[in-house]
Amino acid sequence: MAETFNYIIEFLTVGHIVNIIYVLNLIIAFVIIFVDKKDPSATMAWIMILFIVPVVGFVFYMVFSQHISRLKIDKVPPEEMRLGTYMLEEQMRELNSVHLANYSKVLDKWKAMVMLNLDYSGSILTANESVEIITDGKHKFHKLFDDIRNAEKSICLCYFIIKNDIVGKKLISLLTKKAAEGVEVRLLMDAMGSKQITRFQLKEFEEAGGKYAFYFKPRIRHLFIRFNYRNHRKIAVIDNRIGYIGGFNVAREYAGYKKRFGYWRDTHVRIIGDAVKTMNYRFFLDWRYATNEQFDFVNEVRNNPLNLIDGDIPIQVVSCGPNSPREEIKLAMMKMITGAKSRVFIQTPYFVPDKAIMESLLMAARSGVEVNLMIPCMPDHPFVYRTTLYNAGELLKEGAHVYIYENGFLHAKTLSVDGEVCTVGSTNFDIRSFKLNFETNAFIYDSEVSKRMEAFFIKDLEKSRPYTLEDRANISTLEKALESISRLLTEIL
Repeated sequence: MAETFNYIIEFLTVGHIVNIIYVLNLIIAFVIIFVDKKDPSATMAWIMILFIVPVVGFVFYMVFSQHISRLKIDKVPPEEMRLGTYMLEEQMRELNSVHLANYSKVLDKWKAMVMLNLDYSGSILTANESVEIITDGKHKFHKLFDDIRNAEKSICLCYFIIKNDIVGKKLISLLTKKAAEGVEVRLLMDAMGSKQITRFQLKEFEEAGGKYAFYFKPRIRHLFIRFNYRNHRKIAVIDNRIGYIGGFNVAREYAGYKKRFGYWRDTHVRIIGDAVKTMNYRFFLDWRYATNEQFDFVNEVRNNPLNLIDGDIPIQVVSCGPNSPREEIKLAMMKMITGAKSRVFIQTPYFVPDKAIMESLLMAARSGVEVNLMIPCMPDHPFVYRTTLYNAGELLKEGAHVYIYENGFLHAKTLSVDGEVCTVGSTNFDIRSFKLNFETNAFIYDSEVSKRMEAFFIKDLEKSRPYTLEDRANISTLEKALESISRLLTEIL
C-alpha cells in the first residue's frame, strides 16, 4: 500500500495536480449549473471563484454550499395543516367582508399587504394589547429576565447566539431556577452561533427539568456544521402571553459590555397579545424539527382561539428560510417600500439587498419618497461592510439620505414607512437573511408604534453623520477595488 502511494506521488507532477483540480472544479460547476439550479448571479459567482482560485473555491463550495431544500423542516401533521388552512381562509373571508376603514384606517390602507402575508406566507393577522420598543441591551435583558422570573407555566427561547459569558450564564441560571420550580422551560440555540454552550454548561439546567436543543447540531462537535444555513431567529415567549422579537442575541456585547463595539444599538419589541401565540407556534415548529418532540396544536388552538381582528394593534408574524424559495419577508418589505407615499426609514448593520429590493428603494427615491438609511460606523464583517458602503452610494445617487451611526455598533433591523406600518425582527437587509437564514419578523400596522420607531431613528441622527457623494468620491483606488471584490463575494458568503 505504501509503495503504491509513493509511486503515485512520484508519478504526479504539478501539471497533473493542476489538471485534477480543474477537473474537480468542472464537476462542481456542472453540479452548480444543472443540479443546484442557483440564481444566475450566485451561479456565476461560484464559477468565477472556482476557476480564479481553484483550491480556495473548492474548499469554499464544500463548506458553504450545503443543501437544505429537501429537508422536511416545517412538516406538519395533516389535521394541523387542515386547521391552519381553515384559519387562513376564514380570516381572508372576514377581511374581505369587513369594512376595515371603520376599524383601522392604517389597516384599511395596507390591506393588500395583509392579504399578501396571509396568502403567500400563511401569516395570521392578530390583535394585540401593547408593543414596547426596546433599543438598549441592558434594558432588554432587565425586562426579559424579570418576565422569566415571573413566568408561571412556560418559557420558550430561541436565539442564534448565546455565549458562555456573564449575560449567557445569568440567563441559563435563571432558566435553571424556573425549571426547578416546575415551569416548563425550552431553550433552542443555533449550533454554530451558540457553539460556546456545551452539555457541561447545561448540566444543572437539564437536571432541574429544563429542555434544550441545538438547531442543525453536527454529529461531531465543531465538524460538519451548516455554515450557510443558520437559525438566526431571536424569539422569547413567556406563558404564551408575553413575546420578544428583534435583533438582540444573548452575550455581553449586546448589553454594551464589550470594548471593541462600545455601545450596542439594537431594536427589540416586547409584545403582549395574540401575536405571541403565532410566535410560540413558530418556536415549536423549529423545536419539533430539532427534537422530534410532538405537540397537539389542534387542541391548543381550539382551546385558546386567536382573536383575529378585534384589538388595538394589528400584527402579522412572518417567517422565512432556505427550505422555502418564496423569500416571504423580503416580499413583505418590498410591498412596504413600493407602497410608501412620503418616507421610508431603514436601520440595518448590513445593507446588501438583492436587485429586487434595491430597485424598489431606487424607484421610491426617484418617485419623490424620502428614503433614509442608517448603517454602522464600523464593520464586524469587512467584506459585507464594503458592499454596504457601495450600495449606500448607489442610493445617494438617486437622492436618498444615508447616515452612519457613530455611537458604537448599530445592529438594529427595522423598516418603517409613512409613520403607519413598521417591521422589526431578526432579518437584515441582505441576501443572506432573505435567502439563507431562518428569520422571523413582526409586521406592525399601527401609526403610534410606527411613529415611535421613526422617532428612535430621528434621535439616532444626533449621534450620526451624513454619508455623502463627496465621501464616495474621496475613497481610494484600493478601497474601490476591495469593494468590487466584496460585491462579487456577497452572493456566496
